[in-house]
Amino acid sequence: MVKELREMTSAGILDCKNMLVKADGDMEKAAQMLREKGLAKAAKKVGREANEGMVGHYIHAGGRVACLVEVNCETDFVARTDEFQSFVHDIAMHIVATSPQYVSIGDVPEEVMEKEKAIYRKEMEGQGKPENILERIIEGKLNKFYQDACLLEQPFIKDEDKKVGDLVQEMIASLGENIVLRRFVRYQVGE
Repeated sequence: MVKELREMTSAGILDCKNMLVKADGDMEKAAQMLREKGLAKAAKKVGREANEGMVGHYIHAGGRVACLVEVNCETDFVARTDEFQSFVHDIAMHIVATSPQYVSIGDVPEEVMEKEKAIYRKEMEGQGKPENILERIIEGKLNKFYQDACLLEQPFIKDEDKKVGDLVQEMIASLGENIVLRRFVRYQVGE
């Protein structure tokens, strides 16, 4: 069972054994507990410096759309692993497919947010909604804007149930280092 759990989660042998004991042999519960433990470890690593990494690229078939993306990690050792390089390639492919404008919500300029809020407020004008309801509707529309415009808020193209930000957290847990999507540029012929 330990071997099977290890293959399923890529966790260490001792961690697998301990979680199986805690879960009374329930494989699914042990796997969930290992994922939670990994995400808790990942949260601790977020503040650490990530000055290594790589610039990845993806050029879509036909050469009409391409992306360069810088993804940082803590050590060059991790940057050279197949898992990290595959992750960077997937992120570049995601950017080509979804055309985000910003990496995170914090990168959206204040004037862009204010402009979006003004547009949403104007859309709702004359509908007679109370101000507190209006603000919640605008907040919901702004969250939808973030999902479209911010890379970390977008559903990942290979697994729509996860945001790109969730995928980054999983990579941090898996690789044991802080991972940062630093910047990207997307090129399209005629744009």
